[in-house]
Amino acid sequence: MLQSNLWIIIKDNKILLCMKKRWFWVWKWNSAWWKLDSCETIEQCMVRELKEETNLDAKESDLKKVWVLHFDFIDKQDWNQDVSIFMINEFSWEPIETEEMIPKWFNIDEIPYSEMWEDDIYWLPRIINWEEVEYKFNFENWKIKNFKKIK
Repeated sequence: MLQSNLWIIIKDNKILLCMKKRWFWVWKWNSAWWKLDSCETIEQCMVRELKEETNLDAKESDLKKVWVLHFDFIDKQDWNQDVSIFMINEFSWEPIETEEMIPKWFNIDEIPYSEMWEDDIYWLPRIINWEEVEYKFNFENWKIKNFKKIK
């Protein structure tokens, strides 16, 4: 099972979403996420990847782990993963497009759910409201087969 991490950045009633330009969820809006390298802590990974993928600088102490999602891919089991979700409230610089991502600020009430993974509509609104979230999603052929709310 892979361990992945995802960050949520909200500022002035806007959320920063990124369009992935390659690999796993290409051409979908989402928060950036990444897999942990074995030689670094989750916090070190998040700070490094945030800088590499969006040009934002953050400190490990500014990360708040608050949510967990579990994803199982029935037809691609090597993609199964547990995802830790962190909130970041303090950062410097403005996001810029990188080789990996196109970052963009969206008003909270204009999140483009139709251009995102179909699971986002279930958990993202709850995260924005700071509710406790833990879900398990099962995907088959890139679609949700079923899901269960754990918290």
